[in-house]
Amino acid sequence: MKNNISAILFAIAIIVAAFILGNAVINRNKAQGTIHVTGLGETNFTSDLIVWEGNFSRESRDIKSAYSDLEKDRKAVTEYLKSKGIPADQLVFNAVITNPMYQQNYSNDGRYMGQTFTGYQLNQSLKIESKEVEKVEKTSREITELLNQGIAFYSQPPRYYYTGLESLKLEMVAKATEDARVRAERIAENSQAKLGDLINANMGIFQITGQNSGEDYSWGGTFNTSSKNKTASITMKLTFEVD
Repeated sequence: MKNNISAILFAIAIIVAAFILGNAVINRNKAQGTIHVTGLGETNFTSDLIVWEGNFSRESRDIKSAYSDLEKDRKAVTEYLKSKGIPADQLVFNAVITNPMYQQNYSNDGRYMGQTFTGYQLNQSLKIESKEVEKVEKTSREITELLNQGIAFYSQPPRYYYTGLESLKLEMVAKATEDARVRAERIAENSQAKLGDLINANMGIFQITGQNSGEDYSWGGTFNTSSKNKTASITMKLTFEVD
């Protein structure tokens, strides 16, 4: 009886080993592997939101006099911008910043002799955020006209944004994914293989650069705000099975 059981177990082991070996032979000639591809999604767009900032100041030994002059300048700046078609509700004036001014005193031999109070400098900044990009852009270039009124208005370069950025990102991801799939299909076709299932996908960094600016991409992502006309791009890295 014991010999019969051993013979049966030996026969089962031979059958299992034959099945495994046969399956290995069958799969040995099956094409296996993966294809790694990177696709690019890119599009040009024009900013639809502009942010422009500037500031003006007054100086006086008397703080009340300085504030009075600054208030007159604020009214003049408001009227000027309204005359350019910019609504008053788009003008955001920040709180007045007051800085005492001092003159540093030194002796003839260069020794520090302390400081003398010379008055106050009052500074006020202005911010405009508007979807009328062309109008505000033009006004930012003409603001030096305020010099004729004795107002030294210091203008900063406008910054440009796009309010549809989230939907633009989705569009770029779709373009980059399709571009990567096409690349993978061509590689598989040239290799006389069949493209299988997508097994991995990694999205690259979203980049926004000025059109024709020659800006370099950044590992952390470039976000251009100085150009009105921009280029958005993103990459998708896909891995496919190959049959």
